[in-house]
Amino acid sequence: MTSTVSIFLLSLLAAPSPPPFTAAEMMRLQRIADPQVSPDGKSVAYQATQVDTATWTRNTDIWVIPAVGGTPRRITDDPKSDSRPRWSPDGRRLAFVSTRDGGAQVWVVDVAGGVPRKVTSLPTEAGGVLWVDDRTLLVTSEVYPECAAAAGGAYDAACNRGHLEEMTRPGAQARVYDGLLMRHWDHWEDRRRTHLHVVDLASGQARDLTPGTTDVPPFTVGGPDDYDVAPDGKEVAFVRKDAPVEAVSTNGELYVLPVTGGAPTKVAGNPGYDGEPRYSPSGAMIAFRAQMRADYEADRWRLMVYDRATRAVRNLTEPFDRQVGDIAWSPDSRTLYFTAENDARVPIFAVPAAGGSVRTIVGGVSFGDLRAAPDGRTLFATAAALTHPAEIVRVSTDGGAPAAVTHANDSVLEPFLLLPGESVRYKGAAGKTVQAWVVKPAAFDPTRRYPLLVLIHGGPQGEWGETWSYRWNPQVFASAGYVVFMPNPRGSIGWGQEFVEDVSGDWGGRAYEDVLKGTDFAEALPYVEKGRTAAAGASYGGYMVDWIAGHTGRYRVLVSHDGVFDLRSMYGATEELWFPEWEFRGPYWARREMYERWSPNNFVQNFKTPTLVVHGELDYRVPIEQGLGMFTALQRLGVPSRLLVFPDEGHWVLQPANAVRWYQEVIGWLDRWMRPATP
Repeated sequence: MTSTVSIFLLSLLAAPSPPPFTAAEMMRLQRIADPQVSPDGKSVAYQATQVDTATWTRNTDIWVIPAVGGTPRRITDDPKSDSRPRWSPDGRRLAFVSTRDGGAQVWVVDVAGGVPRKVTSLPTEAGGVLWVDDRTLLVTSEVYPECAAAAGGAYDAACNRGHLEEMTRPGAQARVYDGLLMRHWDHWEDRRRTHLHVVDLASGQARDLTPGTTDVPPFTVGGPDDYDVAPDGKEVAFVRKDAPVEAVSTNGELYVLPVTGGAPTKVAGNPGYDGEPRYSPSGAMIAFRAQMRADYEADRWRLMVYDRATRAVRNLTEPFDRQVGDIAWSPDSRTLYFTAENDARVPIFAVPAAGGSVRTIVGGVSFGDLRAAPDGRTLFATAAALTHPAEIVRVSTDGGAPAAVTHANDSVLEPFLLLPGESVRYKGAAGKTVQAWVVKPAAFDPTRRYPLLVLIHGGPQGEWGETWSYRWNPQVFASAGYVVFMPNPRGSIGWGQEFVEDVSGDWGGRAYEDVLKGTDFAEALPYVEKGRTAAAGASYGGYMVDWIAGHTGRYRVLVSHDGVFDLRSMYGATEELWFPEWEFRGPYWARREMYERWSPNNFVQNFKTPTLVVHGELDYRVPIEQGLGMFTALQRLGVPSRLLVFPDEGHWVLQPANAVRWYQEVIGWLDRWMRPATP
């Protein structure tokens, strides 16, 4: 026995260390999204994005795989992007959005084989697409409202093309505004508005179904589609914002409208946002998500059902103190399945459509893109964890472990031996329990002591979850030699609404204390070298780094990405004003004390910690002046600092080459200041 154990230990000692998991290696992973189950339930279409690491370009194509798993088949293979696959009702074709012929248009391809054909040629291009019936599509496009009005509702290609050409003439690039909001996230607003269009496949003719000067659906950042088509193809449900000043309102209203056109009928008008309408397979009901408080973007999402016959609305999840995410109907229209953040993971839940108790279907990882199969026993979703990006899985409605459908990244990740994240808990401010993740290097040696990197998430109403991210990926930092600590302080989603709301009006208070107490906890771990600790974060996490810089010198080095530095100037330059007005109880001139109290720029005299400041020039959520202000203060105070600016990025660094450079700069800055305490 002793000899056998010795041989085993020797084999472990002789085993080579895994290769480093760098940002460049991460870019080799295939990014799977938007699974769509075929009408017969036998196949799943999805989009997959691949980065060419030689040119740092990326391309998205459509694939189809058997629902039971197996070898995927590539449906499109073009250098330009093909995305958003949608099955035709007869299951023979897929509609998708492609940029292969210049601008984004809708194309259709026979799944059995054939050449894709373009079915829209809109000068204003196409966005989302759904099938109305086998001969008709519902398509979104950003159009000039006056064009449809002049054409009696028809899409006027000549009118829209004329306006687009006018914008290219000398002097036409000047922007003129008479009201808010002027720009949004990463783009300046123009006179165009998103409208729903009914497109005839045979002729390509389009009709504007939602004319007017409002966006249908409203702008969302990576959220679900805010429109749907009834099973019989006769009606459309959609969301519209009716607020006179969109910049100060989150109130989206839910409407229905005959596909033939006419006046829309409001079916839900809660003070907050009513979104993601989904018709039941029977056509009798519409499920949707709703927020009950006006102008609070982090209000709890409830799951609601609208009865089309009685016009009654039921709230199915009022006692369920979690945020409802993706929703899907069972084929018999009796059950609604949904996802919701819970304890740093995103399980799948179920609730009767008639009302009743919420039950958990499956947890353990983070699920998204929820879809129901027509057999009534199977769900499909994407599943991600801290060790792997999203893959499509199959889940029984009776529970049990999910079964993998795709394995796109298994072989790429296998050599790196990434370690699972460890969920830990500690006492935060006022004795409340705070959850956090610990991620260790793949070649972790428990006898060594490692430098500590504390990552602070954005939001502040967000979370570090059991999921995969290409931004702030903890495995990349762990592979660089750090123990990564990811706390979920006040404001984090997944521990009830009270915990979420503990951050509003208290940005540098309890959440800050939660971060510091989490750092105490992490530094006490036997494999962490106390004193070799860094903190980094983006957006609200960047704000917290700026706040830390003025309030404590315990961190050896800091990284502030798109951080809020001056709350008063932030109010005047940001776009979604409902956010600061909720968080700080009004505009800055009405709540001067609160804005000044929590503004990091008022504590610059305490700055001493070496800090890397990162910002995107196209970030209109937290404008670049915030980063410039932070860097200028550091420089004038003589604090070691560095400024990294991406001219072509917004709030996130999304382009592959920029992302690799970002990781190189951040890790390089950390390494520069996190040298061992003793040589």
